[in-house]
Amino acid sequence: MDHQHMDMNHEHMDHHQHMDMDMDMDMDIGHDHKNMHMDHHDMGKMAKMDHQQMMMDADFQGRFWFSLVLSLPVLLLSSFMGLFGPFITFPGSEWVTAIFASLITFFGAGIFFEHARMEIQMRKPAMMSLIALAVAVAYLYSLYGLLLSVFDPSAPTMDFWWELVTLVDIMLLGHWIEQKSTQAAGDSLKKIASLLPEKAMLVLSDGSKKTVDVKDLEKGQSLQVAAGDRIPADGTVISGNSTVNESMVTGESKPISKAKGDTVIGGSQNNDGTLLIKVANTSDTGFVAQVLDMIKKTQSQRSRAESRADTVAGWLFYIALIAGILSFVIWYLLTGDLSTATERLVTVLVIACPHALGLAIPLVVSRSTSLASSQGLLVRNRLALEQANKIDTLALDKTGTLTEGNFTINEYTNDDILQKAASIEQYSKHPLARSIVSLAKQKQLQLWKASNVQNVAGSGIQGRINGHVIGVFSAKYLQEKGFKIDLAKFNQAATTSFIVEDEKVIGHISQGDKIRPESKQMVTGLKELGLSPVMLTGDGRIAAASVADNIGINDFHYQLLPADKENIIAQYQKDNKKVAMVGDGINDAPSLTRADLGIAIGAGTDIAIDSADVILIKSNPLDIINFFKLAKASSRKMTENLWWGAGYNLFAIPLAAGLLAPIGIVLSPAAGAILMALSTVIVSINALTLKN
Repeated sequence: MDHQHMDMNHEHMDHHQHMDMDMDMDMDIGHDHKNMHMDHHDMGKMAKMDHQQMMMDADFQGRFWFSLVLSLPVLLLSSFMGLFGPFITFPGSEWVTAIFASLITFFGAGIFFEHARMEIQMRKPAMMSLIALAVAVAYLYSLYGLLLSVFDPSAPTMDFWWELVTLVDIMLLGHWIEQKSTQAAGDSLKKIASLLPEKAMLVLSDGSKKTVDVKDLEKGQSLQVAAGDRIPADGTVISGNSTVNESMVTGESKPISKAKGDTVIGGSQNNDGTLLIKVANTSDTGFVAQVLDMIKKTQSQRSRAESRADTVAGWLFYIALIAGILSFVIWYLLTGDLSTATERLVTVLVIACPHALGLAIPLVVSRSTSLASSQGLLVRNRLALEQANKIDTLALDKTGTLTEGNFTINEYTNDDILQKAASIEQYSKHPLARSIVSLAKQKQLQLWKASNVQNVAGSGIQGRINGHVIGVFSAKYLQEKGFKIDLAKFNQAATTSFIVEDEKVIGHISQGDKIRPESKQMVTGLKELGLSPVMLTGDGRIAAASVADNIGINDFHYQLLPADKENIIAQYQKDNKKVAMVGDGINDAPSLTRADLGIAIGAGTDIAIDSADVILIKSNPLDIINFFKLAKASSRKMTENLWWGAGYNLFAIPLAAGLLAPIGIVLSPAAGAILMALSTVIVSINALTLKN
């Protein structure tokens, strides 16, 4: 019985572990701000990269239109697929064709040659190398044929100007579409940046007020936020009382009361009162900036599937090169005709050009992250989309994930005990502490200032008030210290904190949490997807069992500290399980990191959110189901596109090499280009068919 009673109060240990982290926040923030300055520097780099990205988009677009315009006369002045002669001819027309094609080759295709050079330098030839090789071979042979015709007009020659310019046009168009698609992936999230107002009311040291740009705010400055205005920056309330709507940034639609000492998030809506706040994070380091930074990092990441696509493209480069050389040699030996042999070589290189393969994965991931962001799912790590399909076990934190995290006080000794507890708990921001402080304020109880506030790691908090040492502790801690507590008197399913004054237990406060209405539906959905839900909590056995039974979870673990949760996940992994962890991103950070996939629910201003791969901004458990469904659909599209992007080469390369020439089937270079372009269109359309 004693062990059972000790279990049920262990949630308070977890609560004070939170308090531990809260009280140490200054140290953590100090360290984190160092990182933030580094991130700010990185963000400068990323802004430069964004500018470069925009320039690259414009570069592909400009090169495409330039090449397309110059391609028109080339198409009119050159032979079409070797089937019939030019539409227009005049003396010297072949030189006009060569000049236009040269401009297209050196300007239009120049960007491919530059990237191919980098690939070769890194000894990783892939897509750009193959494109550049095909363009170079076609151009050099066509130029050779032109010069040969000058010196020997009777010599049989052939050019590939038509095939060359259409190949460049198609490649430039495809890369332009790809760049625009990738850029569009984050557009729906960028509207988060608009949450911050452009102006702020700065309160100067002499009490005067000045309107300034939000981007010019500095940490430590004081701002006045009128009722109805958006809060310009993350900060702490200095004075005033109001309610704040944080739904646009945290997903919490319920207005949250704010008073002196409370934190506010930049971008949230101030409702009915005027607040004076002290700036904690500027527009460069606040919540909105972190989200945008997250977007930029996500868009710059490459998944394993993309790496596999590059690997396939690398192999395709060597396969096409070898197949092209072999076909050249064989055809030359069989026919003795250099033009025919070169035509086979060029055709192989053209049809093996892996542009569709390069689009196969990025387009799907871009589409997926765009759809996810529009639904409040921030995919920080693109690997998450693939990893999600391997998950078979989903570990769920209880407090704040399966439950609302809004603890309500069921029972307490008297107002005097409540006042003393709240005076200590005001130094913590954990839901347990907030509910105690909130009730004390509702009863208009004065909160005394405490000195020498100290945390007892994982067990409680204490400080000196009016000459007395007041502490709020868990039952287990007090029992370990020799205190005799009859736990049978208290609610078995509640979390009970005990108030100690000068080493004597003087009272208690019992609190309970409410199960989220979506939790049961979420658990049902997980099971339908073939996932096994597991609940992890620092709560006692009875309280844990009550929640688990209510929502349909059979496997649950209780009385856990953060390290215990991490160890349990590690044990599942040792049993060859692929585990995803869903938590609040603070005391669950070790578990989120340990898991194969970390999902944080309720982003808020959590600086430990970096531990997660996916952020559920709306704090809705049902979004977990949405994410897994989206990941499954994305994986299917990736597989389909990989087959379309590379699989057709299994048939096209032998065909291009002339394997079926004995029965009269010969694939021209332009026909190869058309097949390649068709595969590009297919993977693009297939990616866009991915829906919510």
